[in-house]
Amino acid sequence: MNATEPRLRWWPRSVRARAALAAASAAAVILAGIGWWIHHDVYREGTRIAEKQAETQLLSLADQLKEGVVPVRRSAVPYEVVATGRRTAVAYGGGMEDFAPGTRHVLPAPPETARSGGWTIRPLRIPERRADSPGDRFDMAGRTYTVMSMDIGADELSGDEAAALGVAADAELRVYVVVLPHTAEAITKATGRLLLPAGLVSLVLIAAVAYFAVRIALRPVEAIRVLTASVTPSDPRERVTVPATGHEIAALATTINTTLQRLDNAAAQQRRFVADAAHELRSPLTTLLASLEVALAYPERTDWPAAATTAARQTRRLQALAEDLLLLARLDTRTPTTDPDTVDLTALVARLTEQYPLAERPLTLTCDSTASAHAHGNPGEYERLLRNLIDNAARHAAHRIQITIRNQDDWVDLTVHDDGPGVPTEDAERIFERFVRLDDARSRDHGGTGLGLAIARDLAHRHRGTLTLAPRTLGACFRLRLPRAPTPAEN
Repeated sequence: MNATEPRLRWWPRSVRARAALAAASAAAVILAGIGWWIHHDVYREGTRIAEKQAETQLLSLADQLKEGVVPVRRSAVPYEVVATGRRTAVAYGGGMEDFAPGTRHVLPAPPETARSGGWTIRPLRIPERRADSPGDRFDMAGRTYTVMSMDIGADELSGDEAAALGVAADAELRVYVVVLPHTAEAITKATGRLLLPAGLVSLVLIAAVAYFAVRIALRPVEAIRVLTASVTPSDPRERVTVPATGHEIAALATTINTTLQRLDNAAAQQRRFVADAAHELRSPLTTLLASLEVALAYPERTDWPAAATTAARQTRRLQALAEDLLLLARLDTRTPTTDPDTVDLTALVARLTEQYPLAERPLTLTCDSTASAHAHGNPGEYERLLRNLIDNAARHAAHRIQITIRNQDDWVDLTVHDDGPGVPTEDAERIFERFVRLDDARSRDHGGTGLGLAIARDLAHRHRGTLTLAPRTLGACFRLRLPRAPTPAEN
């Protein structure tokens, strides 16, 4: 068992479930961020409202004091009015009575040098309650709150107003209003209680929508899977229905149909190759078997040297055909050559030109080259490629064969031109197929097996080159292009 398998056992295998889980996870992150933002925004807005309420209360208390009116204790916001020279509060309300301010004021009195004027905001810690203080409304003791304060000089009041408030004529008054966070906290908690179930319901809905959306989107994929499962290597003729939507599924169906078509073509080519190979092997085997059976039936009248010669010729043909088939099988692996050898194609062609047997026909084989032409690869494979091209030209040439080699930029350009009947334009590619002969009437002994040009092209591709039939008005001209290798002098 794979070591990572137990750790991934919780991960769903279904694409639909994975998509739903991914969508829910992404939505959870987004909703958590939105919830955090809403939570803080609601708390900030609640705090702003509480501060506005406290500011309004502060200004109202200041106006009452300036008129010599003692504020009432009933208030939605805790407040306390203290003055210099007094141990008790001038006025209090909104829950500050829980601290028994009649004994001593809770918040500090202003200094003697305090100046009356605008109001300030600062954090203050509310002291602990006395043991006999009930504290029914707010549990503010021992906590720090934002407090708004405003200083009022007694000189702003008339003597009667100061006396009504119970402060000296030279005293300084300070009005405290406590900004309570209770409202903001309550609103925030209520919002959180609403957001949590709403978020959970949203996650479930998002996961369900993602699950069924992916399920619907994958229906064409399932249809493609069912159809391709019925395709066999021997009969890849099934085709996938391409949706008319033009989306990714249509592209997938088109690609699968193209792949199935290639498989169909490859299977047909393989069947044709096997049939052609069997046909090519049957001809020499039939000739060999017939000559041996006749010789055995009439031994006294058999020319044994001639029978042995015929058998040897057919055996050599079978051997050549078997070697060609083995070479094609190796070339079908499509493995490019990695041989580090550097071959001088000019020297190789010159040697083949000198050694090629031309005794049977009056042909002239010439080589035209201006300089050395080097290419990376296997010397034996290059020799086989060039020999196949020369053999093909020798079968069809009337009087001469011309081989030309040129260096063109990063390529070596080699042509083999004969003055034979040429190749029809419509057969320019077909002649490179296996077991193809344009002249079916000629004998197989002299016409070859039909594998020479196919092997030559496969060898060219193996060495990262190309082999094509160049257009000519007279004869046939095969053009071989190979990547040029640096000469020893260039290195």
